[in-house]
Amino acid sequence: MSRLSVVDEIFLRGYRGSGTPSALQGLWRTSDTVDHELLEGIHARLRVGPLGRRVVRSRVPGARPYWRANSRSHPLGIGPEPIPTETLLSWADAQGEELDPEFGSGWRLSAADLREGGCVVALTCSHALADGRGLALAVDNALSGAPVGEYPRQGSDWSDARRQWTTVLSGTARALRSGIPRSPATGPARRATDLPGVGAVIQFPAAEWERAALERGGTPNSLFLYLMARLLWDSGFSDPEIGASVPVDTRADRRVDNDMAMTEVCVTTADTPASLREKARAAYEYRISAPDGMPAELLQVLPDRLAHRLSRGAGERDILCSNIGALPTSLTHLGPHRCTGVAARAIHPGLSATHLPRTRLSGYFARVGRDHTLSLVALDPARIPSPAALTGLVESRLTALGISATTW
Repeated sequence: MSRLSVVDEIFLRGYRGSGTPSALQGLWRTSDTVDHELLEGIHARLRVGPLGRRVVRSRVPGARPYWRANSRSHPLGIGPEPIPTETLLSWADAQGEELDPEFGSGWRLSAADLREGGCVVALTCSHALADGRGLALAVDNALSGAPVGEYPRQGSDWSDARRQWTTVLSGTARALRSGIPRSPATGPARRATDLPGVGAVIQFPAAEWERAALERGGTPNSLFLYLMARLLWDSGFSDPEIGASVPVDTRADRRVDNDMAMTEVCVTTADTPASLREKARAAYEYRISAPDGMPAELLQVLPDRLAHRLSRGAGERDILCSNIGALPTSLTHLGPHRCTGVAARAIHPGLSATHLPRTRLSGYFARVGRDHTLSLVALDPARIPSPAALTGLVESRLTALGISATTW
């Protein structure tokens, strides 16, 4: 569809200071320098692809904002000097600055040579434009020419407003018959005096991960949930229960957008990969929504500040476990350059240390060929103060699982 979804608008509000600002990022590492002309060609195809669009707001009350093609883009960013490999993720964090899916460009393609050899390429886009799977499809389209669903014209604003108000009024009336809905669980407010960039990317053989999951009666996904919860407890988190928010891909085609829903898994210290397998299966039948019991479209007809109050923290739990799945094979090469590693993650450009979300640790799990890549982002400076601390936690847990890992 050409109009913004409820999820699109939640992420858009994050860029306007109402919520957690989020950008998605794909990272590629190669053993040699990627040709600049090749990168220019990829940049040109991305500019006219599904990421090349911006938000246009309707003047009709209740009508949803819609997407319009936008050929304006940030220029291809090529680092003038090689960067130390140890600063790779810090460099990548900075690529999320000045993304504007409404009044400018919501994406950026960047590259930098590594001082110790090789190259890193980053595609960063506003989360309002796409989810993790959507970003992978956009890159697949640019690299291989694979077809991606097109966005139709938005149609009449008056017709859309009429449908929205009908849905909201009828759904609200039904919800109120059961009483006033509860506010979403947001968790206690968190603040920090400093918010350093704390991230890690770990790469390991998929066969070893699958063996570890099978030996423990779980699946690759339930072992992922188990690992993420254990990492938070290992960091010093004291609550005996951890709430895990789990994005679920709901797309039926190759459309580049936020086609996902959120569900929740409650993890206890007694849980194993086997028990989490059953919990995750049951959780997929339930979706986190906000405000509780009300039609989600209500958030699209209210002013931004009120919509933010009603949806604040609705999809946030103690940890985020995003299993992106198998990435397209086209992402394993950039032209003639074979990628030694591919990772996907979310970053939070402009996030203030005085407005931390409930989520303390986020994990983004993807399969690339014969390897899995786990990208971690920590937002708990008191317990995970540095990338070295985060890397130490995950390497210890993977060793205990019998998995040989490489840290980027």
